[in-house]
Amino acid sequence: MTTKSYKKHYPRPQFVRNDWLDFNGEWDFAFDDKDAGESEEWYLHFPEGQTILVPFTYETKASGIGEETFHPQVWYRKRVSLPAGTDGKRTILHFQGVDYLAKLWVNGHFVGQHEGGYAAFSFDITPYLRTGAENQLVLKVEDSQSCTQPRGKQRWVNDNFECFYVQSTGIWKSVWLEHVHETRIDAVKMTPDVDRQMIRFDFRLLGVEHKENLRLESSISLHGQPVKQVSLSADRAWITVEVGVLHEAGGPWKQSLWSPQNPNLFDVEFVLYEGNEAVDRVESYFGMRKISIENGQILLNNGPLYQRLILDQGYWTESHLTAPSEEALIQDIELITAMGYNGVRKHMKLEDPLFLYWCDVKGVLVWSEMAATYEFNDQAVERFTREWLEVVPQQYNHPCIITWVPFNESWGIPTIAHDVRQQKFTESIYHLTKAIDPYRPVVTNDGWEHTVSDILTLHDYVEAGEEFLKRYQDKDAIVNNKISFNQWKYAFAEGYAYRGQPVIISEFGGIAFQSESGWGYGNQVKSEEDFIERFRAITQAIQAVPYISGYCYTQVTDVQQEVNGLLQEDRTPKVPLDVIKAINLG
Repeated sequence: MTTKSYKKHYPRPQFVRNDWLDFNGEWDFAFDDKDAGESEEWYLHFPEGQTILVPFTYETKASGIGEETFHPQVWYRKRVSLPAGTDGKRTILHFQGVDYLAKLWVNGHFVGQHEGGYAAFSFDITPYLRTGAENQLVLKVEDSQSCTQPRGKQRWVNDNFECFYVQSTGIWKSVWLEHVHETRIDAVKMTPDVDRQMIRFDFRLLGVEHKENLRLESSISLHGQPVKQVSLSADRAWITVEVGVLHEAGGPWKQSLWSPQNPNLFDVEFVLYEGNEAVDRVESYFGMRKISIENGQILLNNGPLYQRLILDQGYWTESHLTAPSEEALIQDIELITAMGYNGVRKHMKLEDPLFLYWCDVKGVLVWSEMAATYEFNDQAVERFTREWLEVVPQQYNHPCIITWVPFNESWGIPTIAHDVRQQKFTESIYHLTKAIDPYRPVVTNDGWEHTVSDILTLHDYVEAGEEFLKRYQDKDAIVNNKISFNQWKYAFAEGYAYRGQPVIISEFGGIAFQSESGWGYGNQVKSEEDFIERFRAITQAIQAVPYISGYCYTQVTDVQQEVNGLLQEDRTPKVPLDVIKAINLG
């Protein structure tokens, strides 16, 4: 079942309009290793001869190029003819993800630029278009091997090493266009309040100045039955309204909550009227769910939640960070749930909105994690902060996301254990995140030395279940830095202490089969039986520790040289899925 607003392949499934064009597909393409394109005005005279299949980066085979050598500048061109009937509307060009610095020209005119490889962005290109004629869109993308730009698992040297893979340069998510009225709904922030049985809508409107006859209507439905409709005067750019959602459509208890067992979603339509004319219409959805922490336990909708997560890096053989299709995203989610996991820790990648949509629909929990920098200086702080503050609002409305993870394993904050500057940086990101979203837990340094963090997350790749049980039998010793939890890291940075947070083992396992190439954690196993025995022992050991609130296994699939997935990179299972599920649900 899908939401009422669902349109297959629509790139922004939580904010849907009807009037749009998909610009994925073939674009003209050129490398610019000498950085001569701007001085030679390639935005006017584009070099002919090469094409690329968007949204796949040139490093992937899916792009039609498949060259893994790093190129610091690349260019794209798309010739488009717009359909009739767009007069009087604004034309918005959307990019869901371009790595790293994007500069746009339309018909030779510079439009603007955006920095950041993971956040979505858009440009109003209306002033630069030619009506009734072909239009030329030209995009220059600048990338680097700098460790001060958020790059996630992308390598910054010429070859793969350890757990770092081929870089991604250029367009790697969908490109699309929509026609909108100049007076319109720019964004809606949706905040459920389960305890009060209310949903809060925070609207941001455009073009409402000096207009006195605007009306905003919100219509909520559930399972096709109308729930509530509210109407208010749109007299300013920012408007907030709360709506009760108790209704007969919610069943005997008159309410319908979102959870992995019952991922109920409310449909909602927002219509902006000018007089009697509907000038903007947006379809969306929301889930009524609450994530909270009490007495050292994580609660979902005020009940205990044991998290069975799996690390998901979201790589594919032919297309790397870009999913080959929407169907491939759905397949991954279904394989994950077939193995008995109720959620994913999306690792070092801000995933496509379609993935989050299907996690909303199918009831899969998500930890959303920022791509790391790998140096600490003022530039890294600025770049990281700016992009994180774009990402959090863009993902805020997804009920599946229950935890924010801005930092992982001290990447980009390498001396956080003792460096006050790096500690304060994580504190600032924690509090900035809470300023936008005070309702979800924030993990400030997943797996290693924590500062201010809502959950104490520990990474431990010990192989034997018996050794794990012995190490974690004394909670006080672990959480109060009396012993290192993984024989080389302590739970908290200097100056910080345990405050009763829930404890989760957020990385473990990583078991690999014996192979001539590639690596996993610890000794490689020789047979399926050996794999299952080790997997069962370590998983059951974690499950047996009463103060541990959940775990995250490494990982869903093999990724390039890292061959420790439960599935091969082509999604072929290495061991029977039902065996993994039985252990997880044991």
